[in-house]
Amino acid sequence: MVTLGFAILIATGLLVAKICQYFRLPSVTGYILAGVLVGPSCLNIINSHSIGSNLDHFTSIALMLISFGIGEHVELKKLREHIRTVAWIAACEAVGAFVFVFGAVFLTIHYTGITVDGWQLRNYIALSLLLAAVGLATAPAATLLVIQELKASGPFTATLLAIVAIDNGLAIMIFGVVISFVQQIAGVSTNAFYLVFINGFINIVQSLLLGISTGIILDVVLRNLKSEGEMMTGGLALLLLCGELAAFLHLSSLLAGMAAGFILVNRAERDVRIFRALNKFEPPIYVLFFTLAGTHLDIRAMGAAGVLGVIYFFARISGKISGVAMGARIANAPQAVLRYLGFGLVPQAGVAIGLIFLVAGDPALSEYSTMITPVVLAGVFLSELLGPLTAGFALERAGEAHGRIEEKMKEENGNGAAKREYFLRSAAGVEIVPWTWEKLSPQIPSNGVVAFGGVHSATVAGLARFATIFAHYNRCLPMVVRVVDPGEKGGPNLFQKELEEVTTMGYPLVSEIVPDHSVASGLVAAIEYNRAKMVVLGYPLHGADTNYKEVLGSVADNVSCPVVVVRFLGQLHTERILVPVVSLDDLEEVYPVVAALDYIGEHQVQLLYLLHSGEVDAVLTAKEEEIYRWLGKQEKKVNLSVKLSVTDARVEAIMEESEEYDLLVMGATRSKAITKFFFGSLAESVLQRVQKSMLIVYMPDGEPPSP
Repeated sequence: MVTLGFAILIATGLLVAKICQYFRLPSVTGYILAGVLVGPSCLNIINSHSIGSNLDHFTSIALMLISFGIGEHVELKKLREHIRTVAWIAACEAVGAFVFVFGAVFLTIHYTGITVDGWQLRNYIALSLLLAAVGLATAPAATLLVIQELKASGPFTATLLAIVAIDNGLAIMIFGVVISFVQQIAGVSTNAFYLVFINGFINIVQSLLLGISTGIILDVVLRNLKSEGEMMTGGLALLLLCGELAAFLHLSSLLAGMAAGFILVNRAERDVRIFRALNKFEPPIYVLFFTLAGTHLDIRAMGAAGVLGVIYFFARISGKISGVAMGARIANAPQAVLRYLGFGLVPQAGVAIGLIFLVAGDPALSEYSTMITPVVLAGVFLSELLGPLTAGFALERAGEAHGRIEEKMKEENGNGAAKREYFLRSAAGVEIVPWTWEKLSPQIPSNGVVAFGGVHSATVAGLARFATIFAHYNRCLPMVVRVVDPGEKGGPNLFQKELEEVTTMGYPLVSEIVPDHSVASGLVAAIEYNRAKMVVLGYPLHGADTNYKEVLGSVADNVSCPVVVVRFLGQLHTERILVPVVSLDDLEEVYPVVAALDYIGEHQVQLLYLLHSGEVDAVLTAKEEEIYRWLGKQEKKVNLSVKLSVTDARVEAIMEESEEYDLLVMGATRSKAITKFFFGSLAESVLQRVQKSMLIVYMPDGEPPSP
């Protein structure tokens, strides 16, 4: 049942988050809504009876990862620049949020007559104090996401990040003191009143020392780990051990985790690879954490807690905005900080939820959990719904939302990029630059023909050019094939454009008109009858032949020679060529095409050999030597450079490398069902995403490359 609950929480959280993203809402809102959906409020699939406390260990993992991540953003070098402003604002907004939440909650309870059976005045004071302590926390993840999306940077952004990081540290520390104080006034602790603060201070110091020790050990261990997988495993083991040790010693695991992250990011070496490695482990844990938190929000049983949740939300943001304004005035901070920084502190999620889980897990405080959980979750839901909007407002008003400026420029220009792409893929956007190489000398008698077919006037000259280049390499003649309906006669200028292109290059043109109702069968008949050495076909432009895949599939399955597909995009150049391959088989297929292009005159050719990211240096060296040995055995030499690309994402690697090149040459999948090439292959993905002209080579099974 636990595994089923795990699957339901993860799947539902992801699904609802994607729906929220569609409406430009933060993912965490979707996770909490998913928890509400599968929890007692709606479907009641996940509840205390179905899974009990069996998923609590995932909560502990998430809390440690959240606190460790917070530590990464408390970097002393960055804080020094704004230390006075940050110190005053952090202190004032913390006091403001604490006082406002405590006062608002306690007064609401007092004047509305909210009661809990068996509770006395001290219990309501304890509840108000706990909520006030939780109210200090801010969501670093939501704020960081907004900053990244808006590409924000500058003094205001740096100050905001510093406040967010310190905010959560203060929240964790003050929460520890409040818990000790609550235990005292609730009669759970028998210590003297002054010992409450002493014990709280000692607890904080011990938690920090545990975290600092963990951070130092992490730094030593990580130096001896090379791969990302080892770092993730070793780092997670040490962090979880730190968390469990903190729980055993009754210390704050959140404070210890934050101290560990703080030590790593402030070491002289500043090796933060562990943060990047753990980022890949976090998503499912976070989904489970926030979705599980949503299951604790029973809307039907909220009652007065729902009203308190709204009060808590408005009191918290009022306290923070007022506190920021006061601190900024004292520190003489810029007006933008005084007016708008408080709006950037509205988001609240991970740390706050973690703190209420700590209350729920403490037997001495469990009686407060039934009230605190729905109140905080209601406030978290509202803050995560509105927080990203207010944070974006603050960054934009401060003049540091650079991404918003870019977005407005795009809006002013309309869909400029989309229009440009459409233009380049259209007939008007394709430009076949005049032939500037030396005239080629044909071999007479020829060794056969290289056929090409094309009906679009915008691309037929380009197809004629490539067909002539391949014909010259194979000592053949270019041949154009035009399929017409039976009884239809071609006009006198039917082959005018291709003839002009071929003649300019120094070659004669062979032409053939094939009467046939089917373009595919007509092409196959002409190609096979003339025993063509190669076939060149054009990829359709916008608005061109929608039956292209069927035509290509039929031709490729029924001819015995290589097929080269040409995708034209914008102005055609061939001087700089990129050849991405994933194996020597791929290289063997495309090499004759590259050699043919280089045969007419020296080109700049880059071979991009794609390898898995886990390959060790010895394998990379051996692979490079193997490539050069293979190249050395080829009869036709091509002056190319070899680059090994170790990557987890092949398309992205090709996209990045292709920026400096005019033409891409790739091989298609060896398969009789050529149409599969257009559905899911690497070449198809590159074709759709890379804005460059391309040659895609298809070699039939068992067909060796042309000599």
